[in-house]
Amino acid sequence: MSEFRPRGFNILPLVIKNLLIINGLVFLAQLKFGEVTLFDDPNFVPGHFLSDLFALHYWGSPLFKPHQLITHLFMHGSLVHIFFNMLTLWMFGSTLENMWGAKRFIMFYLICGLGAALCHMGVLTYENMRLNAEINNYINDPSLAHFNALNAHYDLVNSSNQQLFYPDNQIKIEYGKVFLRNYQIAYRDAATLGASGAVYGLLFAFGYLFPNSLIYIYFLVPLKAKYVVAAMILMELVSGLRNSAGDNVAHFAHLGGVLFSYLLLRTWNKRNRRNFY
Repeated sequence: MSEFRPRGFNILPLVIKNLLIINGLVFLAQLKFGEVTLFDDPNFVPGHFLSDLFALHYWGSPLFKPHQLITHLFMHGSLVHIFFNMLTLWMFGSTLENMWGAKRFIMFYLICGLGAALCHMGVLTYENMRLNAEINNYINDPSLAHFNALNAHYDLVNSSNQQLFYPDNQIKIEYGKVFLRNYQIAYRDAATLGASGAVYGLLFAFGYLFPNSLIYIYFLVPLKAKYVVAAMILMELVSGLRNSAGDNVAHFAHLGGVLFSYLLLRTWNKRNRRNFY
């Protein structure tokens, strides 16, 4: 299957339109509560009211609530974040909704988003367990080896504050213990937000169902959908395995959306090799 040209193609189908509206309204609410800015501001200190309630938190955090597995899909961290997610949702989701219909499309979207959240939760569990173990190792034995192990994984120090952490006297050791306890809490309570996991599920579905459809990179370079999707998945996998420090991207949530997208498509198509219904 290389192209899809249904009768009565709707350029802005019902579910896509409502998802765009809901995400836009939530983003305006985030702006109102001072949790995001339209443009980068190095002095901006975001609020946490909506994020604490509706963004996804690690299950071991006191901020975690089960509804966050869904509600985090409607929140975004910046104007760029929401713009590219909504653009991708419209570009690739419209074809899928026109083919599947509203009910099946919203089911697919939410399951991919939920699957992405569950995969991300598994990664968070591993990362928090590793952090807790390494912090406990340092607190029980504040040696240079344990200090270096922590710094290698979490990049805690730089040239300006290195002397404050170097465990060469008791005052610095006690300061380091307090800092690490606070870091442990902040790491545990960090929020994840955005529709990217569900959107990656849609992107994979489009590439899987219409592999030879052309996608114009930067509106100029035509590439087949299967190659674009494969390249994006590979980049996410490499970035996730490298565990890039400071990029604030939930790479394995994106891959989780792809995984659940694939499982759904395989399940729906088990008895029908033509239409993927």
